[in-house]
Amino acid sequence: MDLILKNVKKKDFPVLKSLAKSLGFEIVERKEKPYNPEFVKEILEAREELKQGKGIKMTLEDIDKLWK
Repeated sequence: MDLILKNVKKKDFPVLKSLAKSLGFEIVERKEKPYNPEFVKEILEAREELKQGKGIKMTLEDIDKLWK
């Protein structure tokens, strides 16, 4: 069985870690990976372009035509 603890405060982590070790649990730490910086840059640039009016407006019918 797996147990996942989220939002653990830094001050509480050593206590939980030592408790888990004393009970013989395996401890696996995972750090969330940040988004790819290039992807973030593209999204931010696209948002800025929309603010500047460089985007196009499409109706649902227009979008539906793209799929067909």
